Amino acid sequence: MTATAAKVLVVDDEERFGQNMVKILEANGLKARHAAGGEEALAEAARKPYDVILLDMKMAGLSGKEVLRRLGEARNPAKVVVLTGHASVDDAVELINMGAYDYLLKPCKTDELLRMISLAFEQRQVEQRNLG
Repeated sequence: MTATAAKVLVVDDEERFGQNMVKILEANGLKARHAAGGEEALAEAARKPYDVILLDMKMAGLSGKEVLRRLGEARNPAKVVVLTGHASVDDAVELINMGAYDYLLKPCKTDELLRMISLAFEQRQVEQRNLG
C-alpha cells in the first residue's frame, strides 16, 4: 500500500465472510473493521473516517444500493468498492453512476482486491490533498 495504511470498512451481512476479509486485509497491512449490515455501516462511517468501504449489495435490511445512496447524501468521502456475488452490467453501471469507485465480483482473488483497494486509496489521498 503506502506509508499510511488505508482504513477499510468491510460491509457484509455474512459474518464469516466479513471477519475473514478483515483478517486478510490486516495480514496485508491494512486497518480493517467489519460492519454486519447497512445500518451498522452507516453509523460506523459517520463515527470514524474510512478511506475505502467494501460494500456487499445483497444484505438483509438495507441493501448495498441504499447504503451507497445514503453515503452519497451524507457526502462521505470514502471510496466505495462494491463487492457482490450477483453480477449484472446494468447494476455495475448504475452503481458507478451513483458514486461507487468500482465493482468487483465475489469471489475475487486477494491480489485483485488489494490492487483495487490501493487504487481507491490513492484516489482518496489525491482528493484529500486537493481539498487541503
